[in-house]
Amino acid sequence: MNVKSTHPPFYIVMISVHGLIRGQNLELGRDADTGGQTKYVLELTRALAATPEVAQVDLVTRLIRDPEVAGDYAQPLEPLGDGARIVRIPTGPDEYVYKEQLWDYLDTFADNLIEHLRRQPRLPDLVHSHYADGGYVGSRISNLLGIPLIHTGHSLGRVKHRRLLAAGLDTEEIEQRFNITRRIEAEEFTLASAERVITSTHQEIEEQYELYDHYQPEMMRVIPPGTDWHRFHPPTTDDWPTPIGQTLRRFLHEPDKPLILALSRPDSRKNIGNLITAYGESPELQTLANLVIVAGNRDDITELEEGAQEVFNEMLWLIDRYDLYGKVAIPKHHQPDDVPIIYRLATASGGVFVNPALTEPFGLTLIEAAASGLPIVATEDGGPRDIISNCHNGILIDPLDTGAISQALLGILTDNKAWQCYAAEGLRGVREVYSWEAHARRYLQMVRPVVEGTEVLVRAPKTRRRMLYNDRAIFTDLDQNLLGDPDSLPELLRVLKEFRKCATFGIATGRRLDSALKVMRQHGIPEPDVLITSVGTQIHYAPELTADTAWQRHIDHAWTPHIVRRVLSGLPGLELQPKSEQSRFKISYYIDPRKSPGVEEIHSLLNQEEQSVNLSLSFGQFLDILPIRASKGMALRYFAARWEIPLDHILVAGGSGADEEMMRGNTLAVVVANRHNEELSQLIDQERIYFATQPYARGILEALDYYDFYGACNVPPDEAATAS
Repeated sequence: MNVKSTHPPFYIVMISVHGLIRGQNLELGRDADTGGQTKYVLELTRALAATPEVAQVDLVTRLIRDPEVAGDYAQPLEPLGDGARIVRIPTGPDEYVYKEQLWDYLDTFADNLIEHLRRQPRLPDLVHSHYADGGYVGSRISNLLGIPLIHTGHSLGRVKHRRLLAAGLDTEEIEQRFNITRRIEAEEFTLASAERVITSTHQEIEEQYELYDHYQPEMMRVIPPGTDWHRFHPPTTDDWPTPIGQTLRRFLHEPDKPLILALSRPDSRKNIGNLITAYGESPELQTLANLVIVAGNRDDITELEEGAQEVFNEMLWLIDRYDLYGKVAIPKHHQPDDVPIIYRLATASGGVFVNPALTEPFGLTLIEAAASGLPIVATEDGGPRDIISNCHNGILIDPLDTGAISQALLGILTDNKAWQCYAAEGLRGVREVYSWEAHARRYLQMVRPVVEGTEVLVRAPKTRRRMLYNDRAIFTDLDQNLLGDPDSLPELLRVLKEFRKCATFGIATGRRLDSALKVMRQHGIPEPDVLITSVGTQIHYAPELTADTAWQRHIDHAWTPHIVRRVLSGLPGLELQPKSEQSRFKISYYIDPRKSPGVEEIHSLLNQEEQSVNLSLSFGQFLDILPIRASKGMALRYFAARWEIPLDHILVAGGSGADEEMMRGNTLAVVVANRHNEELSQLIDQERIYFATQPYARGILEALDYYDFYGACNVPPDEAATAS
């Protein structure tokens, strides 16, 4: 039985301190502070104010008097329509200030806002803060006035710190430029104060908020943002005559065939190459449909940053390899207003939208496609799981399985009844779950018991870790350590998850990134915090597989792979492995020791040609040529230095000779008892290397106990005695 609430309509205060926020003509993309958050808070404010349960919503931000920006931002009050307004609070300097420089002014902002609120006819029923700076202010307001706090993080400092390290910044520079420690402390303060935290997906909770000391599951709620029905809707007219329509047509021999549409940044994580491969290997798909890939804007591929260049080079190579000319469109330019038209063109053609990303935190393009009446095929990793669960408008696929991608596309394109059903269900799902009206409805259902005091968060006792970041890490090989015993693997994964806030978890493997991800998914191994792949030439960080571009720049020194291939071409006993095993910083051969020169002789031949390289021989039959600065061991030490984790606080689990370099030196190490451990037998007398009696995951668990790794991270007793 539903009891009607007697509480008067709510007065809600939204706090979004930074950026340029105004009611019309948002300057989206003007800078890093004027992006999706400003649009989100504005749309949410209007959506809530439009409901009968809400009397007033104030969107509170900073007042800015600066000739370098529009005068709109100097208005103390800006009406947004019935029941909604922007309230600008003067704080700090008059000029526009980026969020990283606002921290010293936030206490003043909070005090000024409290004075403003006390002048209102009534205090708010609810404070909703956005981002870390808004969370800090909102927490002070909530704690001083006793008003419930709701928070949306948008992005989190612990994850941002990883991205900045990956971009090449050191800890001191990160602190100077981004005040990252203050940001993370503000986020912890906010989590300790908030009654509820709103996220867009379940993955955001599992992979980001769980990193925080004050996280507790009971406070989390998933309410995805709405989409703009005015921009994204099914086709009502013929959009081909538009400029973007004409641009696409000139690529295609048969432009009236259904369009398989992909829209993303030119980023390797978006996995565009696998989509082209799936299309290129399916004559049926090529006969049935065209492929349209909208991957940002470009004038000259050579002027793009290196990662984008690699993506486009791979795309063009695959188009040429499969001879897809006249079947694939890759427009050089598009405007923001072209995007809804491109979706409608695909819908009108009877096509499909596809997102084959390796990982997708949310999946806004999938919602836009659904709002346009377009069925979807999407990666099973991340936000798309939520979207398809809510909308039932498409098929989830393993993005590393090209056969699964092509079969899913064919399944929709060849079944008109299924296509119509997916299109209709997508429109329904967007209306019910992903519209701003739906967002406001679910939001009010969540906050009403909080405001009325009928649903109080019981806070479990929390302790803060001694250090802001993890002071230890565990690294393991993939094939020789994790995959050999499926019975013991779940227990190791449980322990690693239990101590996730204590120790960083890393995997170091000779496999390429895509191969490593595929086998991890097959065995239920979650994405580690750090993934070192391709024999140490690539480093990626969770939660979005962010590539460490600084490492790539570092190992590119003196690397000339075309000369390496020339020198080794024609040597007996050497055969290049397939292209799927090659990468930018790894040249891989099969080696037959009975016919080939010895590894030292091969090294000498390369040195004679002034090629400074590393050679890695695995299992006596796989030879990898790497840049001189690259190896699994050096990648591990680079990570340790960047993340400021002492080497004697890093436990390395090895299972074959390929792991030896990681294990030597000051790291703690364990050799697990598998069939390749004899390759590490020469390490038996090393003081910091423990030889486990158990194989695979059991051997790693044995070593965790031996070193008391999660307790004191002790060095072996004889080392400790020497140190004392």
